[in-house]
Amino acid sequence: MSGHSKWNNIKRKKEKTDGAKAKIFTKIAKEIAVAVKQGGGPDPNANSKLKDCIAKAKANNVPNDNIDRIIKKAAGDGNADDYEALQYEGYGPCGIAVIVETLTNNRNRTAADVRHAFDKFGGNLGQSGCVSFMFNKKGVLVIESEGLDEDKVMEDALEAGASDFAADDDVFEITTEPDDFSAVYDDLSAKGYNFVSAEVEMVPDMYNTITDDEAITKMEKLLDMLDDNEDVQNVWHNWEQ
Repeated sequence: MSGHSKWNNIKRKKEKTDGAKAKIFTKIAKEIAVAVKQGGGPDPNANSKLKDCIAKAKANNVPNDNIDRIIKKAAGDGNADDYEALQYEGYGPCGIAVIVETLTNNRNRTAADVRHAFDKFGGNLGQSGCVSFMFNKKGVLVIESEGLDEDKVMEDALEAGASDFAADDDVFEITTEPDDFSAVYDDLSAKGYNFVSAEVEMVPDMYNTITDDEAITKMEKLLDMLDDNEDVQNVWHNWEQ
């Protein structure tokens, strides 16, 4: 299971400043808008992509009013049609596999920016498919374990349709098939569970470690530079931090 790395990634993101939090809100807003315009309209019950985006937004504490406003705007005259979803793949320092998911209205700019980030910090951008075969798309829901009974949470998760459950450090990590993600999220939300993180992710088959301090610093800077790019929506990797 990916719990250890996943939870460290979440903690790393949560330690960032409010400015970074605002960036996360902006990225999620773009995802929601594109899901409305390109995924089947403003009704989450008829638009599974939008439903997944709303779950992710709520797990990131985006207020319901904001979510509703974004959906209404996109259903009207939003400019989300200008955005194109592009995926880049490559290797970071020490051969760490990296997938970069983007939404862009200028593919030349985005490609140049992503390539620059890899080049600057000792990685290299590869061909499409060069690392994605090492990842599987899964729904991942993370719940803080404090005050909760592990057996009860596991029972609730599996009854809801989850495919796997793991206890790690101070969280429980629940894994689903991508198509089951929203149903499991809704079921557990209705039971009163709150999520540290909830989204459909690219989960690696196995993780690699970096032992060299300089390479670790470069990998962290690569991830930060990609995260800070407004065209980049998600960065997935197989670094065991």
